[in-house]
Amino acid sequence: MSLARGLELMRAGAYFEAHEELEDEWRDAPTEERDFLQGLVHVTVAWHHASRGNRPGCERQLAKATRRLDAYLPRHRGVDVAAVLAQVAVARRKAAAADLDLGEVDV
Repeated sequence: MSLARGLELMRAGAYFEAHEELEDEWRDAPTEERDFLQGLVHVTVAWHHASRGNRPGCERQLAKATRRLDAYLPRHRGVDVAAVLAQVAVARRKAAAADLDLGEVDV
């Protein structure tokens, strides 16, 4: 269970598995790391919802990811948070236009 493994799964498009890995990391994380990890969980869940055609779920998770990750700009724990949030912003626009083809998330 680790951030590195969760990110690896995200890169592979295994969003459900990435969610599980990151959630495990989140449970054991110190308070100051929890929003960061939860934000990444929201990203994985958003992409998972998009892959299943669940637009409302995707949109809710993207909004939550934005709120949680914003405090960790521009980088945190080796993650380019600015780049992740840029992808989330594009995904939010696409989802709002009923386009759930979000592509791969690059973390």
